[in-house]
Amino acid sequence: MRGMVPLDPQTKVSQMQYAVVYVPRKSRKRFPASCVEIKKSKVEALKSASDIDKKYAAIVVGPSKSSEGQFIYYLSEWL
Repeated sequence: MRGMVPLDPQTKVSQMQYAVVYVPRKSRKRFPASCVEIKKSKVEALKSASDIDKKYAAIVVGPSKSSEGQFIYYLSEWL
């Protein structure tokens, strides 16, 4: 994805992580850090998800710093 920092196995910059993402529409591909809750496992992410609250389980890549100076996460896949 354009703008995404590639994964680096030697550092902790931009990692794949399980998360719960608050998003009004699942069509988005990147999210501000304030909308992302990192979870320790896939099971924990799935348990914390809620369609009613628009919080969805996902695997995200990040954090990356946007050109505006905000930390963002990129969607790898919805769970």
